[in-house]
Amino acid sequence: MTRYDTAPADPTAPAATTTDWWRDAVIYQVYPRSFADGNGDGMGDLPGIRSRLPYLRDLGVDAVWLSPFYASPQADAGYDVADYRAIDPMFGTLHDADAVIREAHALGLRIIVDVVPNHCSDQHEWFQRALREGPGSPLRQRFHFRPGRGADGELPPNDWESIFGGPAWTRLPEPDGQWYLHLFAPEQPDFNWDHPAVQDEFRSILRFWLDLGVDGFRVDVAHGLVKAPGLPDMGRAGQLKLLGNQVLPFFDQDGVHTVYRSWRTVLDEYSGDRIAVAEAWTPSPDRTARYLRPDELHQAFNFHYLNTGWDAAALRAAIDSSLDAMRPVGAPTTWVLSNHDVVRHRTRFGGGLDRARAATLLMLALPGSAYVYQGEELGLPEVTDLPDEVRQDPSFFRASGQDGLRDGCRVPIPWTGDEPSYGFGTGGSWLPQPAGWAALSVAAQTGDPDSTLELYRTALALRRAHPGLGAGDAVEWLAAPAGVLAFRRPGGLVCTVNTTDAPVRLPAPGRPLLTSLPADRQPAATDGVFELPADTAIWWEA
Repeated sequence: MTRYDTAPADPTAPAATTTDWWRDAVIYQVYPRSFADGNGDGMGDLPGIRSRLPYLRDLGVDAVWLSPFYASPQADAGYDVADYRAIDPMFGTLHDADAVIREAHALGLRIIVDVVPNHCSDQHEWFQRALREGPGSPLRQRFHFRPGRGADGELPPNDWESIFGGPAWTRLPEPDGQWYLHLFAPEQPDFNWDHPAVQDEFRSILRFWLDLGVDGFRVDVAHGLVKAPGLPDMGRAGQLKLLGNQVLPFFDQDGVHTVYRSWRTVLDEYSGDRIAVAEAWTPSPDRTARYLRPDELHQAFNFHYLNTGWDAAALRAAIDSSLDAMRPVGAPTTWVLSNHDVVRHRTRFGGGLDRARAATLLMLALPGSAYVYQGEELGLPEVTDLPDEVRQDPSFFRASGQDGLRDGCRVPIPWTGDEPSYGFGTGGSWLPQPAGWAALSVAAQTGDPDSTLELYRTALALRRAHPGLGAGDAVEWLAAPAGVLAFRRPGGLVCTVNTTDAPVRLPAPGRPLLTSLPADRQPAATDGVFELPADTAIWWEA
């Protein structure tokens, strides 16, 4: 992998002109409200992000993905967008966004921004006009307005459920009486992607941000834009999962691929290999691969891998099926352990920090692109004891929803141990940080060779320098005992991972390069045999 250390002549241009940079890139997700607070109001913002970009360069990532910072009432943490071309004042200004992009490029980093095309805010100009103009308004055709069922239209148009719990329809007060569709919160009406104006508007939005210099887009709910014709009933009851792989009439419809072929044409108008990454929850890796055909998007998050538990056989099956699915369409596989929508993997896997560190070395040894969620490089656990009164996830407020599962991974991260809010900002933090996080802060871990932060820095530096890490589209599995993964990568690198709760003896495949354990717990080889401890991964140079 190539490191870009010189600033481009045009700071709005991509960080480098190397093609296919995204195929083996390590991309770091910044959740803006929880990364760094530049003005002391307790909320992370764009100036805070800009001030911490050198940290991300030194960490060794290739690109930064920014979750939404657009103008929004914040009913769903910015995923309810009121204006796709404006910055919410809580995060800064359009000038601040421009400065982040320019500074990132000067540091050799690329910038990917979220785009939210499935739905908007109920405060979006189009939706507000549709409400004012009433039934029959042409603006209503840009959304999904329908009369209700029943004698007086008192029943929803179909049986669809919101991902956040409850019905996916809200009825407007009489005398209007129509219902509108929202697969998420009532404040997030779904666009009707059969309407040409919606398609035209989003092509224009893409060009606006590409003109500003972004290197790509993460496409929120990429699988949800197109609904089955006629909006048929699901035909069954039961709470949907926020993140799952059910076959549903409003997800993963074949019509979405026409949209993304159109988007690919826009991306290809720009130099510098601009990309789009799909958040696409599909029933199988093969269905995910359809989003990545050569004339569609570039990457898709590998949720099948993310959903796999700490089990060697299951992980090997997920790795093989993921690589097999992507190979026919020529797309790289992506690997991810944590993000802003799931429980942090240190907690989700159980087994504590050892297991989380081993999972990281496994992920970074695989071919393709890897995603790192802010704070995982510090070994942060999920915050599981937030009081009800501070919760902000909209699903927490829906009686049959997901119980606010997403707040615990969104707590602002610690930078120092001796400043207010652990250096996040001078004005507190919008979600309370746990006591004891000083020891997990960037300052506390920097320079400590046994820390999780230094493990990530070392692993990313090795991945960048070693020809076998990230490259290609296959792994060579090696013989290993039950519960152990062992595979070879191009260039002679071997990765061994023990997912069991007991040590396992193995032949040493070469010279150890990196171990997930601290120095005082490093395994030693005797007569060519070493003992691989429980929940441990080792990279070897064979």
